[in-house]
Amino acid sequence: MSILISEETRIIVQGFTGKIGTFHAQDMINYGSNVVGGVTPGKGGQQHLDLPIFNTVKEAVHQVGAEASIIFVPPAFAADSIMEAADAGIKYCVAITDGIPTQDMMTVKSYLRRFPKEERMLLTGPNCAGTISPGRSMLGIMPGHIFKQGNVGIIGRSGTLGYEAADQMKNLGFGISTSVGIGGDPITGSSYRDILQKFESDSETKVILMIGEIGGPLEVEAGIFSKNYLNKPLIAYIAGLTAPEGKRMGHAGAIISSAGESAAEKIALLEELGVTISPTPASMGKTVSEVLAKI
Repeated sequence: MSILISEETRIIVQGFTGKIGTFHAQDMINYGSNVVGGVTPGKGGQQHLDLPIFNTVKEAVHQVGAEASIIFVPPAFAADSIMEAADAGIKYCVAITDGIPTQDMMTVKSYLRRFPKEERMLLTGPNCAGTISPGRSMLGIMPGHIFKQGNVGIIGRSGTLGYEAADQMKNLGFGISTSVGIGGDPITGSSYRDILQKFESDSETKVILMIGEIGGPLEVEAGIFSKNYLNKPLIAYIAGLTAPEGKRMGHAGAIISSAGESAAEKIALLEELGVTISPTPASMGKTVSEVLAKI
């Protein structure tokens, strides 16, 4: 099993014919993802990468059965593209776009809540690397060759640290069931907790690695959920031990603005909740290996 995507998931690319959309669509096709077309308004009826272009997401859903979408649309228009995907019946959407205005994402979150929970589109991102189930499907911009298939689930705000963890695990001889980037912006479509629930139901995933950073309460909320509801070991690495208060570090959401948001405070709280901590980014693979050995 895998979560969110599989080799059968029918994928469309929004912003299909742009330079970035074209590059990553081709990369996903080369990886083996089931890309069935793309959306670029005004170019419907044409072909691109030997696949059909549609004017709207609804057309793609009706004509090729699209189930998942990936957003390569400029920030000013990305929120509309996300809401269009939700309105068309897309089940899972990855928003790669960085720099979507916070007010726009507030509108997106409000819009998604209008749908009944069972019909609501799952959104990860914006400002994320996407999702990959190694050997099955890639819905993102990650270097697929460093991800080895296995039984470790990864959830992270940082795409680069996710790559580092995957590479370490591959070098140690084990791999990943699914790796999910939730994005580094202040407002994202999904939280760690949302994805932890998916991993808890996945029989293939035995251990979960959460890659977090300073800013916001999401990591600690995940730790509380883990203690109360998760039956699988949770490991965490929290970046930003030396980050000064009040200064943004990399991601728009990585800023210490209140108590409990520094890396040291998060680590202390997670340890109290029974989460295993990887002390450095270089030790993520080793820490996961040690936990796997105890199962």
